[in-house]
Amino acid sequence: MRLYLASGNPHKALELQAMADRWRSEGGTGPRIEVVSAAAAGGMPEVVEDAGTFVGNATKKALALHGRLPPGSWSLADDSGLCVAALGGAPGVESAYYAGPAGDPGANLAKLVLAMRGVPAARRAAEFVCVLVLAGPAGLLKSFEGRCPGGLIEEPRGSGGFGYDPLFVPSGLDRTMAEMAPAEKHRVSHRGRAWAQCVGWLAAGG
Repeated sequence: MRLYLASGNPHKALELQAMADRWRSEGGTGPRIEVVSAAAAGGMPEVVEDAGTFVGNATKKALALHGRLPPGSWSLADDSGLCVAALGGAPGVESAYYAGPAGDPGANLAKLVLAMRGVPAARRAAEFVCVLVLAGPAGLLKSFEGRCPGGLIEEPRGSGGFGYDPLFVPSGLDRTMAEMAPAEKHRVSHRGRAWAQCVGWLAAGG
C-alpha cells in the first residue's frame, strides 16, 4: 500500500517509513506500507496552514495532495508541534515557524531556549502532539492523534532527531529525544503513537 506523504519535510518521510518497516519486522499484519514523498505526485501543493489546530492543518494538507493523485490513491498528512505549558501552549501549531517564516529548526530551538531561560524545573512541562490524517478513496478522511508528555531541559543535548528533540525529555526517561536511537524514539514519540493507531486501523481493514 502506497501512502503519499503531504509534506516537504524529508525527516518525516524517513521516520514514517522506518516505523512502517519496524511494524512489519515485529510481526505486524496488514498491507505492506510504502511511504513516498509528495514529489512522486508532482510536489506538494501550497497550503496555508491557518486552521489553528493540528487536525485542521493536517486535514488541509491531506486533501490538497489527494486532489492531485490518481483515483484510488491515499494521502497522509502530519501536523505536529511542541506545546509548552509555561508559554501558554506555544509554539504549538506554529512550531515549524516559531522563529520566523524561514522555518529554520536551529533558530526555532534557540528561540525556545531563550524563552525558557530562568523558568524553574517545576514549570518546564511540555508535550509533543502529532495528528495524522489519511485521505482515501470515496472521500474517506480519518485522523489519529499521538501525544508524548515530558519536560524541557535548560540546554540542548544530543545529536540525533531534529527540531526540538535536543531539548525535550519524555516523561519517565532521563535522555532527550536527540539522545535516543531511532527505534527507541519511535516507541515513545508522539508521531510513533499516532502512527501505531494509523497502521493498526489499516491492518484491521480500514
